[in-house]
This record gives sequence, C-alpha cells and structure tokens, in this order.
Amino acid sequence: MENVEMKIRKFLSRFFRKHELQGNEDIFSLGFVNSLFAMQLVMFLEKEFGITVDTKDLDLENFRTLNAIVSFIDKKKVEV
Repeated sequence: MENVEMKIRKFLSRFFRKHELQGNEDIFSLGFVNSLFAMQLVMFLEKEFGITVDTKDLDLENFRTLNAIVSFIDKKKVEV
C-alpha cells in the first residue's frame, strides 16, 4: 500500500513533470501553481484521504510543500 507521501507525490508529478519535487520545496514559488491546481489539489486530498478541507484549513502554509501537505493530512486524519 502506498503511503501518504507517495500518493501526494504521484498526484503532484502530473503538474511538475520535468521537476523532481523535494519535500521542503515551495511548490507555489516554482510558478506551476494556479487557482485551478489549488482546487484540484484540495479535491484530490479530500477524495483520496477521506478528509474535509474546511475554510479554516485553507492556509497556504498547509499546502506550500510536500512535507506540509503530508503533515496536514496526518493532522486531519487524527481529527476524524
């Protein structure tokens, strides 16, 4: 079974095809991110991990890096 990081990395690789994304790399500063990507990311996380991303969760810091997204998912799974 794939772990959380691998699932997220696989999803992100569709958007960062020619770039090997590092865990602490700011995905927003890479210039590939737009509002459509942000919505797709939130929808993917909700569906894939069975969580709800609330308005209060829409803090850029929760989604800035691969590591931040993994931490966010871990935190949300504890809340469920």
